[in-house]
Amino acid sequence: MDIFSLFTMCGGLAFFLFGMNTLSSGLEKMAGGRLESLLKKATSKPFLGLLLGTIITVAIQSSSAVTVMLVGLVNSGIMELPQTVTVIMGSNIGKTVTAWILSLSGIQSDNFFLRLLKPESFSPLLALVGIILIMASKSDRRKSMGTILVGFSILFFGMELMADSVGPLTENEKFKHILTMFSNPVLGVLVGTVFTAIIQSSGASVGILQALSLNGAVSYGAAIPIIMGQNIGTCITAVISSIGVNKDAKRVSVIHISFNLIGTLFYLTLYCIIDWLIGIPFLDKPIDIVGIAVVHTVFNIATLILLYPFSKQLEKLAYLVVKDDEGDSKKETVYSFIDVRLLSTPSVAIRECNSKCKKMANIAMNTTIDSMALVKAYEESGAKKITENEDLLDFYEDKLGTFLVQLSGKALSEPDNASVSRQLHTIGDFERIGDHAMNILEAAEEIHEKKLRFSEKARKELDVLFNALTEILETTTEAYCDNSVSTARLVEPLEEVIDDLILEIKTKHIQRLKHGECSIELGFVLSDLLTDCERISDHCSNVAIAIIETSQYTYDAHEYLNIVKRAGNKEFESEYDAFKEKYKIEA
Repeated sequence: MDIFSLFTMCGGLAFFLFGMNTLSSGLEKMAGGRLESLLKKATSKPFLGLLLGTIITVAIQSSSAVTVMLVGLVNSGIMELPQTVTVIMGSNIGKTVTAWILSLSGIQSDNFFLRLLKPESFSPLLALVGIILIMASKSDRRKSMGTILVGFSILFFGMELMADSVGPLTENEKFKHILTMFSNPVLGVLVGTVFTAIIQSSGASVGILQALSLNGAVSYGAAIPIIMGQNIGTCITAVISSIGVNKDAKRVSVIHISFNLIGTLFYLTLYCIIDWLIGIPFLDKPIDIVGIAVVHTVFNIATLILLYPFSKQLEKLAYLVVKDDEGDSKKETVYSFIDVRLLSTPSVAIRECNSKCKKMANIAMNTTIDSMALVKAYEESGAKKITENEDLLDFYEDKLGTFLVQLSGKALSEPDNASVSRQLHTIGDFERIGDHAMNILEAAEEIHEKKLRFSEKARKELDVLFNALTEILETTTEAYCDNSVSTARLVEPLEEVIDDLILEIKTKHIQRLKHGECSIELGFVLSDLLTDCERISDHCSNVAIAIIETSQYTYDAHEYLNIVKRAGNKEFESEYDAFKEKYKIEA
């Protein structure tokens, strides 16, 4: 083997790792928000968690990504620690699929159809199809599919390069001596651990071992301990992801490490005892690419069988390793937020941001409705709750804005991009609705402290306006939470009716002032109330427009308003007339 063969091996390794990363990223992007919805179904039922962990790992071809997701979800308070135990176990089974896919490279046959199953036969065609999809397709989903196909092809190309470069080494005595050293179980486990920790992917580590085995360069005795060590090495991702997280999130990493470490130590000990007592005859024989897949799968299934009955004990072990400080509260603070680690899985992060935005919408709605109620009957406890909610809305707006900007820089699918755009356009409106609810509260406090009282006519007019404002808030919130364009289209006609109501109330108020039926002081309070009501309905209109426009992957508020209010828009006029009749001020 000369220096150029070494260059080829390094290049093959680079292509292989790049292909693995591209394939995993593409699969994750295609999976979208379904990952999060699947993980949230991982309740206290152990078998369901095991199944979901397996499915998700197969879907994105990365057990490390699943671990990072779990740490982030637990750190954000979205998942509980017990839910993660069997998901982690399932991810260890799901990652074995990678080795079986890569084992297709070992097919040896002159049969045309069997040769078609060999990756070197069909991967160039997949690469061509992938490039065509990336360059010619307008659909983001098809582009993602193209990325997956290209990543798959690059992965196998890198594997072939590594196999070709290692070919001459099979006759090299020094290389054979090195491989014989790896047959020492402890050294083999150490090599598998260190190498996997460096590249942070057990799937890639197994794939590289399979590439080396294509030329018969690796024996069973060398492969088995290395495969055991790879399970420990993959825990490095969990260790890194647990830096700077809360105690429960750290415990997720402890469970992951404990599961792999205990399984490896148990079966390594059993392996050494059997070899010492009766000997294992096939250890000196070369292992092929399928043999590695078999050993990898058998070892992970055996580890699952060993530790599955002890899932509760693994959880208790995590609590022993990461202890609660005295006085620690296990209650989630209202200010808990999405963990930045979820940025590594954008589709999951987007859905969690959307969940927080829905919470903002409901808080803004309820806070405003409660503040209007205080105008009629002031209560100190109600005022305190409104103030707390307004602070919470400010917190969410600040954190969500920062997080969403970071997310917008990621490679997102078209629906995910539209979701981020909708959230960025609306969080400011929800926060401003909370500000106007505070202004209404201040008006209610002034009325209460100064013992002011509106005339009977003014109270009835405000009741009509508050009822209309309640409906527009409820309609907007429903449209946002359901992402319903049809519901969002009801907002603009009602907003027009509210504007008309406010104008009518102002006109009637001026008439009452002229006749001495209302004081100047109450006039100032009423003017402030009407201004805040108008602004709230305007923000509801902004949210509705964002829902409608981003559903079409565009955003042009002025153009939408010009179209919807254009003369002859029968749908708009019909809804407007219905709301006008419903919220009519009696003469």
